[in-house]
Amino acid sequence: MRVLMVSDVYFPRINGVSTSIETFRRCLANEGVEVRLVVPQYGDEAATPDILRVSGRPVPGDPEDRLPGWRAMQQAVMAAAADCDLIHIQTPFVAHYAGLRAARRRGLPVLATYHTLFEAYVEHYAPAWLRQLAAPGLRAAARALSRQQCNQLDALVVPSTLMRERLESYGVDTPISVLPTGIPLDQFATGDGPAFRRRHGILPEQPLALYVGRVAHEKNIDFLLRAMPFVQQRCPQALLLIAGEGPALPALQRQVAAAGLQRQVRFVGYLDRRQALPDCYAAADVFAFASRTETQGLVLLEAMAAGLPVVALAEMGTVDILGSGRGCRVPPDEPAAFGAVLADCLKLPALRQQLGHEARVLAGEWSDQAMAARLAALYRGLCTEPRRKPLRPLSVGV
Repeated sequence: MRVLMVSDVYFPRINGVSTSIETFRRCLANEGVEVRLVVPQYGDEAATPDILRVSGRPVPGDPEDRLPGWRAMQQAVMAAAADCDLIHIQTPFVAHYAGLRAARRRGLPVLATYHTLFEAYVEHYAPAWLRQLAAPGLRAAARALSRQQCNQLDALVVPSTLMRERLESYGVDTPISVLPTGIPLDQFATGDGPAFRRRHGILPEQPLALYVGRVAHEKNIDFLLRAMPFVQQRCPQALLLIAGEGPALPALQRQVAAAGLQRQVRFVGYLDRRQALPDCYAAADVFAFASRTETQGLVLLEAMAAGLPVVALAEMGTVDILGSGRGCRVPPDEPAAFGAVLADCLKLPALRQQLGHEARVLAGEWSDQAMAARLAALYRGLCTEPRRKPLRPLSVGV
């Protein structure tokens, strides 16, 4: 079976969508599914038989991303789909309309993964003057566009039950499967924590809390910074390590300086996922996370696979991971309370040991190969069953 995945983002751009695509692509091969990609060209990435790159231009205000050319993307997807059995759309921008058009022209089933709750991103990425004037209207427009796009498809994949419920509340009637991205357990269970601490000048006994992820406004990292003074009241030697890059970095660095937290907060930038990131997880004592817009929270599972207790807010997709209470503590959504719980986890070795054991067991239930097997079964069902509903009319120039 051959599947064409189409996306407006992929490596070397580092984010959850790129990670999800590559994780499934790798594991689907073991399920007899060959995956071909059509994705943006970022620089001088080498061409391969199964990855077709489409040139584009930097996204205004976010030069890390690329906006593929409309016509070039449509032509590339149409050609790549010629000998495929199904099209899987990964992003709702140019790739969505190119994938949809090719599926209609080729008579192929088409599904999409809804990775991101765009309604929640309006407040962070719309211009300030526009948010003040029309924030409710912008959120309504985001919901309407999501409903229209989702209802053009044969099936949807979402990473969490709350995401499914949110889309259903929009009026989406396309069949929705909750199918999170799994994680490669072994990759995050073998890091060298002492080596990481030595490289970064962190004392072996220093209590270390860790955030890993894109350094973006919607990740609510400023909440962790506001919690740090309350952590210090109970655990004066605590250090918060922030690993990742993104557009919020300058603002967060200014916040750290203004609060006098330069000795308590350190930014280490992007870490290579093969070795440096597993080492970083192994070096930490507790994983801290405060995003309220996460659709799944893969980094929580990565941390848990490394045996790290998690202290996090349970919002959106993270509820599926944190809801059982295993391997984690979920404080109230308030900096003082969050800081107190985080400090207790940093101070108490017995508590960390108990939560760390629970975390490893829980992470084992989210393996990448198990999730890929479920996705392969969904693909085969779409290719063999009659269409569940009539085709919807196309729009936006498709």
